[in-house]
Amino acid sequence: MTAHLLNRRTASAALVGFPMTWTGLAAQPMPARRPTPAQTEGPFYPVSLPQDADFDLLRNGALNYTRGRPAWVEGSVTDLQGRPVAGAQVEIWQCDETGHYHHPGDGGRADPAFQGFGRVTVGADGQYRFRTIRPAPYSGRTPHIHVKVRLASRELLTTQLYVAGDPHNERDGLWRRLADHERAAVTVPFQPAGDGLRATFPIVVAA
Repeated sequence: MTAHLLNRRTASAALVGFPMTWTGLAAQPMPARRPTPAQTEGPFYPVSLPQDADFDLLRNGALNYTRGRPAWVEGSVTDLQGRPVAGAQVEIWQCDETGHYHHPGDGGRADPAFQGFGRVTVGADGQYRFRTIRPAPYSGRTPHIHVKVRLASRELLTTQLYVAGDPHNERDGLWRRLADHERAAVTVPFQPAGDGLRATFPIVVAA
């Protein structure tokens, strides 16, 4: 038997014993991502949704909200393998600049010009975007925005988004309760942009 044939057989046996060496990295499945940590919904999810419930919380019908620091909150909704979750609905709700929600439990003191709630449906790229304000603190809570993700009839996630570097975070019970990696996932910078502030919040769900 020739040395050439022996070398070919030896190589074939090695491939049977170590198939992943032959297939290489391209055949490896993508590592699963950590899902965005869930948090409590809180007491102020709207009892009834506002007539104007689009992406722009600074415009409620014909009224324009001019208080607070305008901000864009944007990102993507992906599954644990990094694939966009097309058709998912993202909802946000938050208090106005003086710390009041559009909710009867908050005494009806919210500014009528602030929409306070928004909902968008993501497309094939999984992207979402809201125009709102940098969240404001109120008694007992650090600034935060409530976030909910739905897909058809399923609720995939309810969580809260926090402002990186805000001095109220360390005194907030819900924020402190999170593990370090969980805080990092839901605490993002609100950075200056040409038309206000901008925050990027990627959302990972088990879809």
